[in-house]
Amino acid sequence: MQVWRQGAPLGVSRLEAILVNRLERAGLPPPVREYRFHPRRRWRFDFAWLDQKIALEIEGGGFVEGRHHRGAGFAADCSKYAEALILGWRVLRITPRMIDNGAALDYLGRLFANELGGRLGAPDPRQ
Repeated sequence: MQVWRQGAPLGVSRLEAILVNRLERAGLPPPVREYRFHPRRRWRFDFAWLDQKIALEIEGGGFVEGRHHRGAGFAADCSKYAEALILGWRVLRITPRMIDNGAALDYLGRLFANELGGRLGAPDPRQ
């Protein structure tokens, strides 16, 4: 398992690096990147918080008809998210724009505040 630390590993997108930096600054727990969550399938989450069973998926290509938005890719994603739910995972799906405009951090901050009973020890990311 790879836990994020300082800097971004090779192959990490600019938006992923920005998101990780914002998570650290907000005092949110570090995620595991590319976590394989299913016992038999090769599915992975972009980011996962194992103790809370929270996953984050960045859904790119929405405006250029990328893989996730074409028939077969969309159907495969639906199966992946259904299996994740059956295994007890909560999956937050975001767009690259949500990273840019801060909405992704807002959603994660509220999700963790709910999960931890408001005991994050960091400022509210929406402020």
